[in-house]
Amino acid sequence: MKTVVVTGSTRGIGKGLAQEFLARGCRVVVSGRAQSSADAAAAELASGGDASLVRAVACDITDAAQLQSLWDTACDAFGQVDVWVNNAGMSIARKPLAESDAEALDQIVAVNLTGLLQANRVALRGMLAQGGGQIWNMEGFGSGNQVQPGMCAYGATKRAVNYINRSLQKEVAGTGVQVCTLSPGIVVTELLVGDYDTDSPEWEKAKKIFNILGDRVETVTPFLVDGILKAERSGAKVAWLTGGKAFARFMAAPFSSRDLFS
Repeated sequence: MKTVVVTGSTRGIGKGLAQEFLARGCRVVVSGRAQSSADAAAAELASGGDASLVRAVACDITDAAQLQSLWDTACDAFGQVDVWVNNAGMSIARKPLAESDAEALDQIVAVNLTGLLQANRVALRGMLAQGGGQIWNMEGFGSGNQVQPGMCAYGATKRAVNYINRSLQKEVAGTGVQVCTLSPGIVVTELLVGDYDTDSPEWEKAKKIFNILGDRVETVTPFLVDGILKAERSGAKVAWLTGGKAFARFMAAPFSSRDLFS
């Protein structure tokens, strides 16, 4: 039975991942910035099964001490951490960089980049000490060199994920620690929709693309979790929206009536 930590798992993809890990018999530690939201998510996840398999921890990933507490709590409860999923992240309003809020830029870098580095640092130290484990870092828009106006800051932080993964894979070579990549594609969550003005023409254009390429959390997360649990090597990648799948979706779009927002 594996022990899994998922950062940012009180809603959206993170919560969906936690639910699927539990469904497969794993022990899961969920986390969010507030203890109340973590407790609520854990209670909901445990409602249909064994509550002893779930723990809830408040963790702001910009705080190194809270990340260490997340690791320590998981180990105290379950002995060790086998899988650590770095899912926590944020987006900001879609604006040209010149019009972006300075505080928002500081915040997105603090969460998506510095927080990711701090989370990897804690997980790496713990896994090296215990002799092994898997770290999964989450891709997003920009990781695959996608570029759009208004996405400079978010895309830059997600482009960094690839460099971090490649670098860490070299650092853990010859150890029992594996560093891997999780690519969920376009998933309809508050994070995806929240930075759009849903009354704008831009949103109407984006919605058409999302209805072609996007999916709901409950569609994507079972595939991702199965892939994680099957992975056996550092450098593994589990990707939902492959190039072939995207091409097939576009070809089928004229004959489809998908509406993920109904």
